[in-house]
Amino acid sequence: MAIKHNQQIQKNHFHKDWQRRVRVHFDQPGRKQRRRNARVAKAAQVAPRPVDRLRPVVRCPTIKYNRRVRPGRGFTLAELKEAGIPRKLAPTIGISVDPRRQNISEESLKANVERLQEFRKRLILFPRRNGKTKQGDASAEDVKAAKKGENNAKSVADVLAIKNDITFEEGPIGNYKGEEAAFRKLRDVRSEARQLGARNKRAAAKADEEAAKKK
Repeated sequence: MAIKHNQQIQKNHFHKDWQRRVRVHFDQPGRKQRRRNARVAKAAQVAPRPVDRLRPVVRCPTIKYNRRVRPGRGFTLAELKEAGIPRKLAPTIGISVDPRRQNISEESLKANVERLQEFRKRLILFPRRNGKTKQGDASAEDVKAAKKGENNAKSVADVLAIKNDITFEEGPIGNYKGEEAAFRKLRDVRSEARQLGARNKRAAAKADEEAAKKK
């Protein structure tokens, strides 16, 4: 039966004990500390291997932000082929791969290929089994030195230097600090054109007012 007019609400369940069901987030500072400790423990456990994967340099979308660069999701298959890295090997040595991304400029392709080659040059790749080396594995001397800890700090620092060279305003594609923002300039020009009539009207009214005062 439908409810009509100002009648009583049927089967109302409004007396719930909501205090038993409410959820608060007062543990956020503790969770933050636990996540940080977990990251530090993971980095120590997998050292000298980096925790994060190598990411490409990509441009931000839209005309407003495309002058900036940022880390992308993964390298394209064309970039991996140009750098001489097999697509199935890349994820196993800490390189992220995005088969959906496409290269639309030679500039970005060249920058990411150089990034891959520099990363591969500094990488010390241990063989999976002792005494059985494959193509691309590090030499026995490098492996022995890395196990002793002589090159651990240097290799990790080199790899991190490659991984962290993408900053907010600049990157391997080019340095954009100090240049004038084209988007801001276009917005200013449009604003001036839109306000031209109103500003001329105000200037004319002010001039008439000054002329009236002199009389």
